[in-house]
Amino acid sequence: MKVFSGSSNKPLAEKIAEKLKTKLSPLEIHIFPDGEKRVRILEKVVDNECVVVQSTSTPTDQNYMELFFIVDAIRRSGAKSATAVIPYLGYQRQDHIFREGEAVSLEVVIRTLEAVGMDKLILFDLHSIKIPELFHIPVCHLSALPLFAEKIKEERFTNNSTVLISPDMGGIRRIKMLSEMLSGMPYASIVKNRNLATGETTAEEIEGEVKKRALIVDDMISSGSTIITAVNLLLQKGVSEIYVFATHPVFSNAAPQVLQKSAIKKVFVTDSIEVPEKKQFPKLEVLSIAKMIADELKKKR
Repeated sequence: MKVFSGSSNKPLAEKIAEKLKTKLSPLEIHIFPDGEKRVRILEKVVDNECVVVQSTSTPTDQNYMELFFIVDAIRRSGAKSATAVIPYLGYQRQDHIFREGEAVSLEVVIRTLEAVGMDKLILFDLHSIKIPELFHIPVCHLSALPLFAEKIKEERFTNNSTVLISPDMGGIRRIKMLSEMLSGMPYASIVKNRNLATGETTAEEIEGEVKKRALIVDDMISSGSTIITAVNLLLQKGVSEIYVFATHPVFSNAAPQVLQKSAIKKVFVTDSIEVPEKKQFPKLEVLSIAKMIADELKKKR
């Protein structure tokens, strides 16, 4: 098995390769003065199973194009198969038309992913569980919930003083699954409204009982507004300790500063997206999904 990495998340790709007891295969990515890229595979891949690791986070379009080029280069070089590991799938929130006249960006991305010749995809904690159904190629949808459950046990957060919180009704399935992994830890959900034009959210109420400690669980943190809205409502309800568990650290705009200044004790995320040094902050702890991905790749061999 040959493992290649795009430029978006090389540290994760290196960890995956290490778990597979191999090294990253050499790849040349040349950027021309006008910004165009040329990709070249630097070792023979004929009749080999090839894996490409590339998160399509910011800059989303550039990272997608790079992924397409790498897979195309592998295919043209005679690879037996091409599996794309996309820990964070860009455009996943644009999976349907919100307002008349919009494109369904995710469907455009899916058609292109299929067209370049991928055989399989490994994706992580998608915004909607229905997304894999849109593909015509095999998709393995992994989740960071087992990692979070392990961390919660390690932190000794007990069921009698802790409640799992979904920051919106859409995350109910996620916290129910996590609750089952934690011997039935109680859970509650926040009912909110979102302005489709501005993206701003307002919390209305909490469905379920809260306790001294709340663990907010979400698929991603973008601007941080959803999390902060939830935090403010929980504080009003008398919660004294708040922790956040989110798979994808998108961290757009001033999210790191907002989270650091908030009443949150700690923010746990995964390395599905590489967090640059300028976006790291003291309350942040990154958990690695490398072993989960490597274990899945071993099954495919």
